[in-house]
Amino acid sequence: MSNIPPDLKYAKSHEWLKVAADGTATVGITDYAQSSLGDITFVQLPKVGAALKAGEAFGVVESVKAASDVYAPVAGTVLEVNKALDTNPEKLNQAPHTDAWIMKLKLANPADAAGLLGAADYAKLVG
Repeated sequence: MSNIPPDLKYAKSHEWLKVAADGTATVGITDYAQSSLGDITFVQLPKVGAALKAGEAFGVVESVKAASDVYAPVAGTVLEVNKALDTNPEKLNQAPHTDAWIMKLKLANPADAAGLLGAADYAKLVG
């Protein structure tokens, strides 16, 4: 079974979201997603300042097996991207829920996060 931290919210498209008290959120791909992709070789990051809609593709993760779009779990504006992934995309395989976050968002509506899956429901989805 994949590692599914209980303090994160999850999208059915296998992204995770961690909301901070200030209305910002960190977004990445799940352990399940990285293990399904295999060895990650490239990450296309979104542009800082981009306004994303929930469910909109904001980047691509490429692996030796496939290229996969990455989707915004909620609407918001990109505040920061993880530049370390430009030179070390394999971090997504090593630490998908911590060091290898993809972007930080200013949430359009912090209540949107409530519509995402909790850890138990995400475990059922990938189980």
